[in-house]
Amino acid sequence: MIKETIYNLRHQPVVTVVTVTGTALSIFLIMVFVMMNQVRVAPFAPESNRDRFLHYNWLSFKHESWSEGSDSNGPMAWKVVNDLFYTFKSPEAVAAYTSSTDVKSVGIQGEKTFAADVRETNSGYFDVFDFSFVSGRPFSREEEDAGLPLAVIDTNVARTLFGTEQAEGKRFQINGGDYSVVGVVRPVSPIADRAYAHVWINTQSTDMPSSTWAEIGGSYTVTMLVPDGKTAGEVKGDFNRHFEAYNSGLGKSGWTIINRNRPYTQEKLAVSDFANVEPDLETYRKTGYTIYAILLLVPAINLAGMTHSRMRRRVGEIAVRRAFGATRFRIFSDIITENMLITLAGGLIGLLLSLLAAFGFGNVLFAMNYNYSLSPVSVNPSMLLQWSTFGWALLFCFILNLLSAGLPAIQMSRIGLVNSLRGGANK
Repeated sequence: MIKETIYNLRHQPVVTVVTVTGTALSIFLIMVFVMMNQVRVAPFAPESNRDRFLHYNWLSFKHESWSEGSDSNGPMAWKVVNDLFYTFKSPEAVAAYTSSTDVKSVGIQGEKTFAADVRETNSGYFDVFDFSFVSGRPFSREEEDAGLPLAVIDTNVARTLFGTEQAEGKRFQINGGDYSVVGVVRPVSPIADRAYAHVWINTQSTDMPSSTWAEIGGSYTVTMLVPDGKTAGEVKGDFNRHFEAYNSGLGKSGWTIINRNRPYTQEKLAVSDFANVEPDLETYRKTGYTIYAILLLVPAINLAGMTHSRMRRRVGEIAVRRAFGATRFRIFSDIITENMLITLAGGLIGLLLSLLAAFGFGNVLFAMNYNYSLSPVSVNPSMLLQWSTFGWALLFCFILNLLSAGLPAIQMSRIGLVNSLRGGANK
């Protein structure tokens, strides 16, 4: 079948080029769209546990003294982290961290400084996100509570500061304050926006925990890790009960937290654009399915015409096969199989082109909303070269093949034997 397909393609070069190019372009566009969505939800280090994440990204709240319908939205105060999330025992770990990185001056005393993205975190942050440590370790809960000025830095910062990646125990300064390095990790892409920074410091070594607005508003975001053996729904149910008790007590001081069905899974967080509106995940999915359908149907209609034209030139061949006993089902299946080989060839080209585009133009394709990181947006093979990527490509190739070859295959398998031998295409 492969030899026959190659033979037929070589004898119809123009049709072959148009068919393969059309298939490749279709798969290219679809896979770019898939990858643009995939990097937001698919697991990759140091966010390898995205399927187990529950995010409490923003805090929505109001006060009894405010006018009807008024509320505020933003990161939470450390007091909320401590009273609501540290007392919640269902998660395997709780990461509390500043909602965005801050650009700060980093250097060694007496030497030239440079700018780096710094994020304040708790110790549980390194249990939720799986950083790749080159040397050292994360700071512990005891060190966190003691307010020790400890930092984890990436290898780029380590080499710039100390000329080596083995920087555990070395001292440096952040905005003039002294810090000790406890660990060195591999650099993180801004696409992993929850884990991204150049330097991660113990938040209780700063005055950030005491910095609040409207009493319960602050600078922190929380990500919880669902333990093995439990589902996100079960942990969320536990949280809702825990939250109701906390919110009831908070109400005595006049404050009320508007939950908006939080915490969110990674997929729901990815489509959350506004803190004061719960994201509509179902509408987002339907929009995605519509885009996939358009990207499949438009080229499929054009390819169906090309397939039909290619098959009509082989009416005599099909008739001879029928004369020698080939069944209609055999003719149908052979046409479908042959077209599938062509579709796979075009699909493979389209997939390779989409990967090249992703690696070459990642800063454009995967630009993050409200991203102000110093590092450019980039992707690496672990983000894109996943089984799901190839699975989607094969699925779309299969669907495209059925849409573009199904009707021509049925028509060709029903050709009348006598008239087809004369060169006609009688039904």
